[in-house]
Amino acid sequence: MGYIRATDLRVQFAVYGIASRSLKKSLLRAATGGALATDAAAVVVKALDGVSFEIREGERIGLQGHNGSGKTTLLRILAGAYEPVSGTVDIRGSVVSMLSITLGMDPDATGYENIFLRGAIMGMSRKETEAIVDDVIAFAGIGDYIYLPLRTYSSGMSMRLAFAISTVVSADIILMDEWLNVGDAEFAAKVQQRLNQLLGSAKIVVLASHDDALLKQHCTRIIRLDHGRIVSDAPVAR
Repeated sequence: MGYIRATDLRVQFAVYGIASRSLKKSLLRAATGGALATDAAAVVVKALDGVSFEIREGERIGLQGHNGSGKTTLLRILAGAYEPVSGTVDIRGSVVSMLSITLGMDPDATGYENIFLRGAIMGMSRKETEAIVDDVIAFAGIGDYIYLPLRTYSSGMSMRLAFAISTVVSADIILMDEWLNVGDAEFAAKVQQRLNQLLGSAKIVVLASHDDALLKQHCTRIIRLDHGRIVSDAPVAR
């Protein structure tokens, strides 16, 4: 069963030293996006300010809003990377986060070793990672480079390997911050097919993007955020 319920989520970040500078509050608001509060020592950015929603199995949710509206912060809460200042999140089902597909990868380790490093970050045991190594190597298509340090790879090769590792396992809930575009045209076709398979098998998908057409294509419902608050939550018209 896939299920997400968020209740009155609040996330704040204190930025010290700003309050004493001669910057106008309006300019700071434009730069940070979040709602602001000040005290004698710091400016407090309210990244999420009383966010509540429920997502049920079968839904594909699009998160929309300007830079700093709270989209990525919300995804990180759902992924378990952030703890809210207050409020609760109830999640039922396994979660795969594709917010940073290179997280945990070491440039001095070989591609093969990085499969296990990235697998550990994703919560996989060594035995589980061993079971998917051949699939990852085949999908990445980087040949014998898999046994060389990651620092010898081109950026495209690194992204191929990272994508192959991050998408080899299925989950009940998929979290994505922007649609992934990886590699050249030939590999991009494989990426599209893998993403379609991954998202098709998931019980819930949450995708943040600025691309309105993309969200309408892949999502059943769009939640729009502005300065850390939900300003609209509506199904996609077909």
